[in-house]
Amino acid sequence: MPRWKPDARQRLIMSAFRLFAEHGYDDTTVAQIAAHAGLTRSTFHRHFSDKRDILTAGQEALSRLLADGIGAAPADATPVAAVANGLARVSAEMTTFNRELSPLMRAAVDANKELQEREALKSVGMAEAMKGALVARGVPAVAARVAAELGVLAFKTGYGRWIDPARDEEPGTLGDHTLAALRELHAAATRLD
Repeated sequence: MPRWKPDARQRLIMSAFRLFAEHGYDDTTVAQIAAHAGLTRSTFHRHFSDKRDILTAGQEALSRLLADGIGAAPADATPVAAVANGLARVSAEMTTFNRELSPLMRAAVDANKELQEREALKSVGMAEAMKGALVARGVPAVAARVAAELGVLAFKTGYGRWIDPARDEEPGTLGDHTLAALRELHAAATRLD
């Protein structure tokens, strides 16, 4: 039998959010998370420095995927088209695990101020990654900031639609939802005059 199973990280994340929902973030310990996942504390610490890191799990990968997608957009792509490419790249990496985790994550975040602050920092990190990738393409900083913020809002909107149980009959992919949201937001922005 192997020392640890290959899905340990996902099991730890799911266990943490289940326990946060049941007992609250503050009353859940690392030892409880590890035990609930059927793992040891040392396995937990191979993946996370502490339980706060659970919330930002995947943040660096998310930002990298957004930036890589923007960087891979055709050279003549508009800033919004480049952001769409980034959203498509990151959306393709999201799985049913992300969809299943979301209600638990939302409940934990809504119940804890510290987690709300960390969640807000995720959005800042996403916007910075997209802005940096756009600036690297030669987009002026102000236009890059606006396009990046539209991208963050599109991701949040699309993600919310993707996980909405009311849409289970016709869920679509995360990419479908984020790109539709980006088109809607871009159209709305052009009508602000």
